[in-house]
Amino acid sequence: MATPVQGPAEGPCSTAPDGPEVHPVDQKLHPSRLVPAALQHIAAMYAGVVTPPLIIGQAVRLDTAGQTRLIAASLLIAGVATLLQTLGVKGFVGNRLPFVNAASSAGIAPMLAIAETNATGDQLPAIYGAVMVAGVFCLAIGPFFGRLLRFFPPLVTGVVITLIGVTLMPVPVAWAQGGDKTAADFGSMKHLALAAFTLVVILLIQRFGRGFVKQVALLLGLLIGALAAIPFGMADFGALGSAPVAALPTPFAFGAPEFQPAAIISLCLVTLVLMTESSAGMLAIGEICGRETDGRTITRGLRTDGIATLLGPVFGGFPTSAFAQNVGVVSLTRVRSRYVVAAAGGALLVLGAFPVLGAVVSTVPMPVLGGAGIVLFGSIAVSGIRTLSEAGLDDSSNIILVAVSLGAGIIPLAAPTFYADFPAWAQTVLGSGISAGALVAVALNLFFHHLGTRGGASAPALKSS
Repeated sequence: MATPVQGPAEGPCSTAPDGPEVHPVDQKLHPSRLVPAALQHIAAMYAGVVTPPLIIGQAVRLDTAGQTRLIAASLLIAGVATLLQTLGVKGFVGNRLPFVNAASSAGIAPMLAIAETNATGDQLPAIYGAVMVAGVFCLAIGPFFGRLLRFFPPLVTGVVITLIGVTLMPVPVAWAQGGDKTAADFGSMKHLALAAFTLVVILLIQRFGRGFVKQVALLLGLLIGALAAIPFGMADFGALGSAPVAALPTPFAFGAPEFQPAAIISLCLVTLVLMTESSAGMLAIGEICGRETDGRTITRGLRTDGIATLLGPVFGGFPTSAFAQNVGVVSLTRVRSRYVVAAAGGALLVLGAFPVLGAVVSTVPMPVLGGAGIVLFGSIAVSGIRTLSEAGLDDSSNIILVAVSLGAGIIPLAAPTFYADFPAWAQTVLGSGISAGALVAVALNLFFHHLGTRGGASAPALKSS
């Protein structure tokens, strides 16, 4: 869990000139402080917000216009969810903390598995049907989720987070080779060179950058890589001319949702992990901000996740959860006002209402995205490894649990046809390394630490990744 930062010298609360003390979380900052702080949150989250629509759009072979709609919807839902979380409706929804909610990368692998087992035209409807039920599932168990946390200790969540990064790594590798596996120049040196250039730029900025520049290394790498592609004719800006400047996402633009049992099971499993991560994030941000995070706060926060996940697919969104990188931003900047994050959410909402901005992202060459994606997904795997390092791996049972769970999760990556002869429902659930690894990790955690023990093993303290 993140280490709490110290409040200002005068104490954790500030005193308004003509009113009572105001907790730092509830402070309304002057625009000169609020705007730069909000921009840092946008920079930290932006790449993560647009990653799920980019990957899923590529997988289901959407054209540029469809890809643009997905990106706009992802930004819009992230803005709505973040505003709902930070401002909230007291006593019902929103944890009222500086907490960012947006489309989670954890859902990408199971959604890709759903896409692979459905025909063209049914892929997104099947995904959205499963996501909507997962939203209902989150709303239903949210009030009772605290009792389930002992089944999702850092040992289990660490395995799942590691698998998210590892199982998604083929995506940026394919991007680095050009993205289109049917193209004649797929894997050519020009694509690999551009991806390597982008990666090197990000590494140099991370090494020599300072402050805000270092924080936005990923975005700067994308920008510089895209500019470098222009002289070589590797950037196509045709989509900018056809994209509408301003428009709201159309409800069910990709078809009415389809509800397939296997797809629903897969997404509900991932939702349990996302709820664990959101709970951990809320505990961490509460500690950083010096504000108690009790069960009611977590319930309101998870209710926000459920509402955003349920309503998101109506406009083209995906499973929504906490963004851990923004928890880090709060810790780093020591700006704890929830209104800063609310301003960032409002900016995302505006970005989502202007599809032309989504079109700008979709014009970034695939090799550039590949170079940046290696950093992005690699960092997710590192987060999982960090969580596992705090999970008691000096115990032989825990080592076996992690080893078998990781092995089960890597099977679909190492042998894509391994489950080819299994029933369709099993292919959807087990074909996602994240779902398979999560199932095995939860089962082995029950076997080693709960079954046959008096009252079950006590759950380790929840850690934030």
